[in-house]
Amino acid sequence: MIEFKPDPVKVKVARDHVARIAAEWPIESDDVGLVTSELVSNAVRHAGTDTIQVDAFADADEHEGVYVVEVWDADLRRPVLCRPSAEALGGRGLWVVAQVADGWGVRYDHDDGGKVVYAEWTR
Repeated sequence: MIEFKPDPVKVKVARDHVARIAAEWPIESDDVGLVTSELVSNAVRHAGTDTIQVDAFADADEHEGVYVVEVWDADLRRPVLCRPSAEALGGRGLWVVAQVADGWGVRYDHDDGGKVVYAEWTR
């Protein structure tokens, strides 16, 4: 897990961190990188918290597994999935995540407060 101040420059740091973890996953590395970038960018832009945490892990055996990217922030607002118009300048982050990952969701962290927004792939 890495933790950092919400700074757009840190999106690449988070993406590189997850890429190292996911190097052996049976998931297209570009997909993992894109999803990581979108989730972290959303936290940087919208959460308004002092720190963001990023992690990735696999729960896998030799036949199948679940591969997860998680982004934690202290904001309790639930992210909203929308499909923006073609003219919109932003607002596509979660829509992109929903198209690239097998699933995504939000869970609230009762120990640390805040929420975790995650994306997952099942193989």
